[in-house]
Amino acid sequence: MSERAGRPRSRTAVAVLTAVSFLGAAVALAGCTNGPNETSRSASGSSHGASPSPSPTPDWDRSPSSVAAVGDSITRGFDACSVLTDCPEVSWATGTDGEVRSLAVRLLGTTAVAARSWNHAVSGARIAQLPEQMALAAKEKPELVTVMIGANDACRDSVAIMTPVADFRASFEASMRQLRGAAPKAQVYVSSVPDLKRLWSTGRENELGKQIWKLGICKSMLGDADDMGPAAVARRDAVQDRVVAYNEVLREVCAKDRRCRYDGGAVFDYRFTGTQLSRWDWFHPGRDGQARLAEIAYRNVTAERPPA
Repeated sequence: MSERAGRPRSRTAVAVLTAVSFLGAAVALAGCTNGPNETSRSASGSSHGASPSPSPTPDWDRSPSSVAAVGDSITRGFDACSVLTDCPEVSWATGTDGEVRSLAVRLLGTTAVAARSWNHAVSGARIAQLPEQMALAAKEKPELVTVMIGANDACRDSVAIMTPVADFRASFEASMRQLRGAAPKAQVYVSSVPDLKRLWSTGRENELGKQIWKLGICKSMLGDADDMGPAAVARRDAVQDRVVAYNEVLREVCAKDRRCRYDGGAVFDYRFTGTQLSRWDWFHPGRDGQARLAEIAYRNVTAERPPA
């Protein structure tokens, strides 16, 4: 939540009017140290349950020289720079912004990012669209492909139309086959789906944010944000359970591929604060949030062993 509670009323009104002016636009969630020696600890993977300690990933190159990104609006930097707008320059995966220091910047260096990184993510995308994105990424012959997908599969108008877990699995398996058919040696880094319930809990502290949520952002989780009745609580819990199930699918499918590395639930476990959220919708990651995602990815991609 970049905007503080003491923000002048006039600026708040302008922000609300600006957001409302975009009612006709498609509001979709996806929704949101320096150099090669960067080190820090990863959050534990509570989203994926107990599993044996992983062994080093076979053939894992900790310093790939090109990066392609697939996924949804988080990877497109949606709402990070202005209201209801993509801002790929601040993408955690392939952005060029100096404050974010994307994964591509950390791996390739600032001058090489434009020539050796590609962002094929699409705001609003669900897992069913991932095979097509993978096909585009494979054409670039990247050494690393980053994947962040699944939030839109849980963020629906109602819990009844969330993507079934079996369908989610089938689409992710198809995506991996699509990539392997054209780029068999590409490494894949898979991010866990963020904790949407945590984002709701944090964002609802901002009154302006809750007004913007009424435009239609992630109704299954954010609808009637202050309702704490049994039905609303059960609805949010259902979304949370589905996200946990999606993350288990990502972990299991990735584990079957010798060149795939899952983040161990690090993004799901990251405790986003208001500082890391978009000042436009208080739900997607803002610049600071994108930087935190880049740190997590860099740590896991360059680690000797995959996350537990």
